[in-house]
Amino acid sequence: MSRSFLTSFARAERTRYEGLLRELVEIPTVSADPSRKKDILRAAEFAADTIHSFGGTARVLRPAAGHPIVHGAFHHPKAKRTITLYNHLDVQPASVESEPWRTHPFRLVVRDGRYFGRGTTDDKGPALAALFGVRAARECGVPLNIHLLWEFEEEIGSPSLERVVAREGRRLRTNAVVVSDTGWISRRIPSVPSGLRGMQGFSFELVTGKEDRHSGDVGGAARNPIGELLELMYQIHDAKTGRVKIPGFYKRVIPPSRRELEDFVASGFSVAAFKRDNVLTRLRTEEPLDVMKRIWAAPTFEVHGVEGGYVGPGLKAVVPHRAVVKASCRLVPDQEPEEIVGLVKAFARKWNKDVVVRPNGSSPPFRGLTTGPEAEALKRALAFAFGRKPVFVRDGGAIGAAVILRKLLACPVMFLGLSLPEHGYHAPNENFDWRQASGGMLAFAAYLEEMSRIGTGSGPSA
Repeated sequence: MSRSFLTSFARAERTRYEGLLRELVEIPTVSADPSRKKDILRAAEFAADTIHSFGGTARVLRPAAGHPIVHGAFHHPKAKRTITLYNHLDVQPASVESEPWRTHPFRLVVRDGRYFGRGTTDDKGPALAALFGVRAARECGVPLNIHLLWEFEEEIGSPSLERVVAREGRRLRTNAVVVSDTGWISRRIPSVPSGLRGMQGFSFELVTGKEDRHSGDVGGAARNPIGELLELMYQIHDAKTGRVKIPGFYKRVIPPSRRELEDFVASGFSVAAFKRDNVLTRLRTEEPLDVMKRIWAAPTFEVHGVEGGYVGPGLKAVVPHRAVVKASCRLVPDQEPEEIVGLVKAFARKWNKDVVVRPNGSSPPFRGLTTGPEAEALKRALAFAFGRKPVFVRDGGAIGAAVILRKLLACPVMFLGLSLPEHGYHAPNENFDWRQASGGMLAFAAYLEEMSRIGTGSGPSA
């Protein structure tokens, strides 16, 4: 497989790539919005038709409840291995009324090789780059069976994926999974996550009455649930340093190795760029390695919102009767969400027995590969496509699909992401660009060829 062929292939396919991206972006596949169910079904049918048009077979898998999953397959008569490429085609909500979008979020706008619109980088643009990489590999005769799993519930925690994969069983068997739903730290150096933080959400509720009352009448005698919940939050963690004060919280944390830290430093991470890309004006630390360890390799406790009392204009002097704090923990290998729930509940009960703690959403952390044939193949493919050796870092977000697929398919799960910090994951004015898309086509084609050369093992042949 020559670089000149792949470069020419990508250039020749650019118009088709942009046309398909337009079609997908302009279907508002917002999985969190029940009113978009028909749009998601339409996008699933379009995705299946697209796979058919590329020479594959495709099925729209429908769970008993929830949104569909598209399973595509490209078979080769001499293949001895199967590789599965995972992406998601659902997107975050977007609104021109409530967010500072400069273009309509569900209208693709192309400017100087950049693609603006919701889903361009997360994750429709990378999904299509992977598909074109599959086509290039097939045109080069790569003897490999290739499966595609395109999900429509990733943005709401993949609630149907585990049931569907378990149900499909043998038809989804594979030697390895590649997830293309991550990003680089810097455009200069490709980066590959070797671990993901998980998440455990919580709501803390305290009710001390039946209705809000005037503070002049009851203040001093009535319990204030907002104040008590904020005091509990202080007991749980130090808001200035971020340190969690719950005994046993850090017991299972696996710190990054010396080699991992060396890759962190080599990743191209910049504190100034991190602040700019995330619109931050203050950090807990300005030391680059400390920031990287905090966002990739350390667990957290974060308060997301407080409900209760009066928040309108001016002052309304009431003592609220009820308050709720929404919070979550980011977890790192080898922390278990269930254990963290137990620790948090026990700690809250110790400090305030009247607070009701409810778990709210959960995703375990993920520890990936940095050595072995799959990792080496990925490094060679990225170096081939982008001209720079990649580094292994960690990712602060959670991808529940990675955990589910590794557990049920019992195979290595790797990451080949294409997004950049400036692409604005989940943000207004989300975008992608042709340089990353075309490089992704080369990277996926090269990776598939690399994987076809690995020993046959005992995996499936169809």
